[in-house]
Amino acid sequence: MTDPLEWETMEEEVAYSCPGFDVIHEDVRLPDGTETDFDYASEPPAAVILPFTSEGEVVLIEEWRQAVKRVNRGLPAGSMESGEDREAAARRELTEETGYEAGEIEFLTTVEPANGLLDAVHHYFVAHDCEPTGEQELDFNESIRVETTDWEGLKRDAENGEISDGRTLTGVLRYALTR
Repeated sequence: MTDPLEWETMEEEVAYSCPGFDVIHEDVRLPDGTETDFDYASEPPAAVILPFTSEGEVVLIEEWRQAVKRVNRGLPAGSMESGEDREAAARRELTEETGYEAGEIEFLTTVEPANGLLDAVHHYFVAHDCEPTGEQELDFNESIRVETTDWEGLKRDAENGEISDGRTLTGVLRYALTR
């Protein structure tokens, strides 16, 4: 049975493609019969990692974000590769972006961060006993610095508005609410 709010997709095409995402154009019919179009960004699922060292520090990244023209402080994250499971993606992205490797990793939650604009799905993980035993392997379009901070300091920075990255705020909030 279909939901009475469901839109009917009549046609769909990739309007624009670039590294990281596609823009999808759809011709749709609304529940009242109105025909219109709808565009959204489509990207692969991603893993977001809240990594703790064995000393209890949180591993963060500082990364240039061109869309907002500034350095963004937040959690390591990245797209899953085709056929890759989400835990493997979390482990890979943690090492690639930070050089840290996780001893243990646990699933935290899955979030659709902006489902009115894009089809993104973010899988959140908590990594424990992270050690700087790997090597950073940044993508061609990544400019990243690694830092550590204590959990209370990260929560305070999130509360005070010093963290503006939505993925990071979601991960910190979810972890704080469930621990």
